[in-house]
Amino acid sequence: MSKYLQPIIFSTYEAKNEPLKNAHLSDICISTSAAPTYFPAHFFKTTSPSGESREFHLIDGGVTANNPTMVAMSMISKEVLRENQDFKLGKPADYRHYLVISIGTGTAKMAEKYTAPACAKWGVLRWLYDSGFTPLIDIFSHASADMVDIHASDDSLVGHTSVDIATEENMEALIGIGKDLLKKPVARVNIDTGVHEPVDGEGTNEEALARFAKKLSEERRLRRNNLNSS
Repeated sequence: MSKYLQPIIFSTYEAKNEPLKNAHLSDICISTSAAPTYFPAHFFKTTSPSGESREFHLIDGGVTANNPTMVAMSMISKEVLRENQDFKLGKPADYRHYLVISIGTGTAKMAEKYTAPACAKWGVLRWLYDSGFTPLIDIFSHASADMVDIHASDDSLVGHTSVDIATEENMEALIGIGKDLLKKPVARVNIDTGVHEPVDGEGTNEEALARFAKKLSEERRLRRNNLNSS
Protein backbone atom coordinates (compact mmCIF):
# COMPACT_ATOMS: atom_id res chain seq x y z
CA MET A 1 0.00 0.00 0.00
CA SER A 2 1.49 3.34 -1.06
CA LYS A 3 1.35 6.86 0.37
CA TYR A 4 -1.52 7.54 -2.06
CA LEU A 5 -3.56 4.76 -0.36
CA GLN A 6 -3.15 2.79 -3.59
CA PRO A 7 -2.07 -0.86 -3.62
CA ILE A 8 1.13 -1.57 -5.58
CA ILE A 9 1.51 -5.01 -7.18
CA PHE A 10 4.92 -6.22 -8.34
CA SER A 11 5.39 -9.09 -10.77
CA THR A 12 8.20 -10.34 -12.99
CA TYR A 13 6.12 -9.90 -16.11
CA GLU A 14 5.05 -6.32 -15.28
CA ALA A 15 8.66 -5.44 -14.53
CA LYS A 16 9.57 -6.41 -18.10
CA ASN A 17 6.96 -4.00 -19.49
CA GLU A 18 7.32 -1.25 -16.87
CA PRO A 19 10.99 -0.62 -15.95
CA LEU A 20 10.00 1.68 -13.08
CA LYS A 21 8.31 -1.30 -11.36
CA ASN A 22 11.43 -3.42 -11.71
CA ALA A 23 12.29 -3.16 -8.02
CA HIS A 24 14.83 -5.14 -6.03
CA LEU A 25 13.29 -8.22 -4.42
CA SER A 26 14.74 -7.10 -1.08
CA ASP A 27 12.81 -3.80 -1.25
CA ILE A 28 9.60 -5.63 -2.16
CA CYS A 29 9.98 -8.08 0.73
CA ILE A 30 10.76 -5.36 3.29
CA SER A 31 7.77 -3.33 2.08
CA THR A 32 5.22 -6.13 2.07
CA SER A 33 6.19 -7.17 5.61
CA ALA A 34 6.21 -3.65 7.09
CA ALA A 35 3.28 -4.36 9.40
CA PRO A 36 1.87 -1.18 11.00
CA THR A 37 2.70 -0.79 14.72
CA TYR A 38 5.46 -3.43 14.36
CA PHE A 39 7.84 -2.28 11.60
CA PRO A 40 8.49 1.09 9.89
CA ALA A 41 7.17 1.95 6.45
CA HIS A 42 9.70 1.38 3.67
CA PHE A 43 10.97 3.93 1.14
CA PHE A 44 12.95 3.17 -2.02
CA LYS A 45 13.44 4.41 -5.59
CA THR A 46 13.63 2.71 -8.95
CA THR A 47 15.33 4.08 -12.07
CA SER A 48 14.60 3.20 -15.69
CA PRO A 49 17.29 2.79 -18.39
CA SER A 50 16.24 6.19 -19.76
CA GLY A 51 16.99 7.88 -16.43
CA GLU A 52 13.43 8.31 -15.12
CA SER A 53 12.88 7.58 -11.45
CA ARG A 54 9.95 6.64 -9.25
CA GLU A 55 9.55 6.80 -5.49
CA PHE A 56 7.79 4.12 -3.43
CA HIS A 57 6.46 4.72 0.09
CA LEU A 58 5.02 1.38 1.19
CA ILE A 59 3.59 -0.50 4.15
CA ASP A 60 2.48 -4.08 4.74
CA GLY A 61 0.81 -5.77 1.78
CA GLY A 62 -1.55 -7.45 4.26
CA VAL A 63 -3.61 -4.27 4.58
CA THR A 64 -4.66 -4.78 0.95
CA ALA A 65 -4.48 -8.54 0.42
CA ASN A 66 -3.52 -10.55 3.50
CA ASN A 67 -3.84 -13.64 1.29
CA PRO A 68 -2.58 -12.62 -2.17
CA THR A 69 -3.87 -15.74 -3.96
CA MET A 70 -6.58 -13.92 -5.90
CA VAL A 71 -4.10 -11.17 -6.83
CA ALA A 72 -1.71 -13.75 -8.27
CA MET A 73 -4.50 -15.46 -10.24
CA SER A 74 -5.61 -12.10 -11.61
CA MET A 75 -2.07 -11.33 -12.78
CA ILE A 76 -1.85 -14.69 -14.55
CA SER A 77 -5.20 -14.02 -16.25
CA LYS A 78 -3.73 -10.80 -17.63
CA GLU A 79 -0.75 -12.68 -19.02
CA VAL A 80 -3.05 -15.20 -20.71
CA LEU A 81 -4.91 -12.32 -22.37
CA ARG A 82 -1.54 -10.89 -23.48
CA GLU A 83 -0.85 -14.31 -25.08
CA ASN A 84 2.21 -14.85 -22.92
CA GLN A 85 3.66 -18.18 -24.09
CA ASP A 86 4.36 -19.21 -20.48
CA PHE A 87 0.62 -19.53 -19.90
CA LYS A 88 -1.16 -21.53 -22.59
CA LEU A 89 -4.30 -22.04 -20.56
CA GLY A 90 -7.02 -21.38 -23.10
CA LYS A 91 -9.54 -19.12 -21.40
CA PRO A 92 -8.15 -16.91 -18.59
CA ALA A 93 -10.92 -17.91 -16.19
CA ASP A 94 -10.49 -21.65 -16.73
CA TYR A 95 -9.13 -22.19 -13.22
CA ARG A 96 -8.87 -25.98 -13.66
CA HIS A 97 -5.43 -25.29 -15.14
CA TYR A 98 -4.23 -23.22 -12.16
CA LEU A 99 -2.00 -24.64 -9.44
CA VAL A 100 -1.45 -22.34 -6.47
CA ILE A 101 0.51 -22.80 -3.27
CA SER A 102 -0.20 -20.21 -0.59
CA ILE A 103 1.97 -20.50 2.52
CA GLY A 104 0.78 -18.52 5.51
CA THR A 105 2.10 -18.14 9.04
CA GLY A 106 -0.70 -19.92 10.87
CA THR A 107 -3.42 -18.50 13.07
CA ALA A 108 -3.50 -18.16 16.81
CA LYS A 109 -5.97 -20.44 18.61
CA MET A 110 -8.60 -18.01 19.86
CA ALA A 111 -12.12 -19.31 19.45
CA GLU A 112 -14.75 -16.61 19.85
CA LYS A 113 -11.99 -14.10 20.39
CA TYR A 114 -14.11 -10.97 20.07
CA THR A 115 -17.74 -11.00 21.16
CA ALA A 116 -20.19 -8.17 20.47
CA PRO A 117 -21.02 -7.50 24.17
CA ALA A 118 -17.32 -7.18 25.02
CA CYS A 119 -16.44 -5.01 22.01
CA ALA A 120 -19.37 -2.71 22.66
CA LYS A 121 -17.60 -1.46 25.77
CA TRP A 122 -14.29 -0.72 24.06
CA GLY A 123 -12.88 2.72 23.38
CA VAL A 124 -10.39 3.71 20.67
CA LEU A 125 -7.31 2.44 22.54
CA ARG A 126 -8.82 -0.98 23.27
CA TRP A 127 -9.63 -1.46 19.58
CA LEU A 128 -5.98 -0.77 18.78
CA TYR A 129 -4.46 -2.93 21.51
CA ASP A 130 -5.95 -5.61 23.73
CA SER A 131 -3.94 -8.11 25.80
CA GLY A 132 -1.13 -8.46 23.29
CA PHE A 133 -3.41 -8.42 20.25
CA THR A 134 -4.38 -5.62 17.85
CA PRO A 135 -8.14 -6.19 17.36
CA LEU A 136 -8.81 -3.71 14.57
CA ILE A 137 -5.81 -4.81 12.50
CA ASP A 138 -6.56 -8.49 13.22
CA ILE A 139 -10.14 -8.12 12.00
CA PHE A 140 -9.13 -6.39 8.76
CA SER A 141 -6.35 -8.88 7.98
CA HIS A 142 -8.41 -11.97 8.82
CA ALA A 143 -11.39 -10.73 6.85
CA SER A 144 -9.18 -10.06 3.82
CA ALA A 145 -7.75 -13.59 3.95
CA ASP A 146 -11.12 -15.21 4.60
CA MET A 147 -12.65 -13.56 1.53
CA VAL A 148 -10.00 -15.33 -0.55
CA ASP A 149 -10.98 -18.66 1.03
CA ILE A 150 -14.59 -17.98 0.08
CA HIS A 151 -13.75 -17.15 -3.54
CA ALA A 152 -10.86 -19.54 -4.12
CA SER A 153 -12.07 -22.49 -1.99
CA ASP A 154 -3.15 -24.57 8.47
CA ASP A 155 -3.50 -25.37 11.45
CA SER A 156 -3.56 -23.06 14.46
CA LEU A 157 -0.55 -21.94 16.43
CA VAL A 158 -0.61 -22.59 20.15
CA GLY A 159 -0.21 -19.34 22.04
CA HIS A 160 0.68 -16.02 20.51
CA THR A 161 4.06 -14.79 19.31
CA SER A 162 4.43 -11.14 18.36
CA VAL A 163 5.81 -10.69 14.85
CA ASP A 164 8.54 -8.36 16.08
CA ILE A 165 10.07 -10.70 18.68
CA ALA A 166 12.66 -12.76 16.79
CA THR A 167 14.30 -14.47 19.76
CA GLU A 168 16.11 -17.79 19.32
CA GLU A 169 13.48 -19.42 21.54
CA ASN A 170 10.63 -18.18 19.35
CA MET A 171 12.40 -19.20 16.15
CA GLU A 172 13.01 -22.72 17.50
CA ALA A 173 9.36 -22.95 18.54
CA LEU A 174 8.21 -21.98 15.05
CA ILE A 175 10.51 -24.58 13.47
CA GLY A 176 8.98 -27.21 15.75
CA ILE A 177 5.45 -26.14 14.83
CA GLY A 178 6.34 -26.33 11.13
CA LYS A 179 7.72 -29.85 11.47
CA ASP A 180 4.59 -30.97 13.31
CA LEU A 181 2.35 -29.44 10.64
CA LEU A 182 4.15 -31.39 7.91
CA LYS A 183 3.04 -34.65 9.53
CA LYS A 184 -0.61 -33.59 9.87
CA PRO A 185 -3.28 -34.40 7.25
CA VAL A 186 -4.10 -31.85 4.58
CA ALA A 187 -7.00 -29.68 5.77
CA ARG A 188 -9.20 -27.04 4.21
CA VAL A 189 -11.10 -24.28 5.91
CA ASN A 190 -14.86 -24.64 6.19
CA ILE A 191 -15.97 -21.21 4.98
CA ASP A 192 -19.14 -21.39 7.10
CA THR A 193 -17.44 -22.17 10.40
CA GLY A 194 -13.84 -21.03 9.86
CA VAL A 195 -12.63 -24.42 11.13
CA HIS A 196 -9.94 -26.38 9.25
CA GLU A 197 -11.18 -29.89 8.39
CA PRO A 198 -9.08 -32.85 7.13
CA VAL A 199 -9.49 -33.78 3.46
CA ASP A 200 -9.83 -37.48 2.63
CA GLY A 201 -7.32 -38.88 0.15
CA GLU A 202 -4.92 -35.91 0.24
CA GLY A 203 -2.36 -37.41 2.63
CA THR A 204 -0.17 -35.25 4.85
CA ASN A 205 0.99 -31.68 4.27
CA GLU A 206 4.48 -33.04 3.61
CA GLU A 207 3.18 -35.35 0.88
CA ALA A 208 1.13 -32.55 -0.67
CA LEU A 209 4.18 -30.26 -0.79
CA ALA A 210 6.24 -33.04 -2.41
CA ARG A 211 3.58 -33.42 -5.13
CA PHE A 212 3.58 -29.68 -5.69
CA ALA A 213 7.39 -29.55 -5.90
CA LYS A 214 7.35 -32.27 -8.55
CA LYS A 215 4.81 -30.38 -10.67
CA LEU A 216 6.76 -27.15 -10.22
CA SER A 217 9.95 -28.87 -11.40
CA GLU A 218 8.16 -30.31 -14.43
CA GLU A 219 6.76 -26.88 -15.33
CA ARG A 220 10.20 -25.29 -15.06
CA ARG A 221 11.69 -27.98 -17.29
CA LEU A 222 8.90 -27.42 -19.84
CA ARG A 223 9.48 -23.65 -19.91
CA ARG A 224 13.25 -24.08 -20.34
CA ASN A 225 12.66 -26.48 -23.24
CA ASN A 226 10.25 -24.00 -24.85
CA LEU A 227 12.81 -21.20 -24.43
CA ASN A 228 15.61 -23.27 -25.98
CA SER A 229 13.46 -24.28 -28.95
CA SER A 230 12.30 -20.72 -29.73
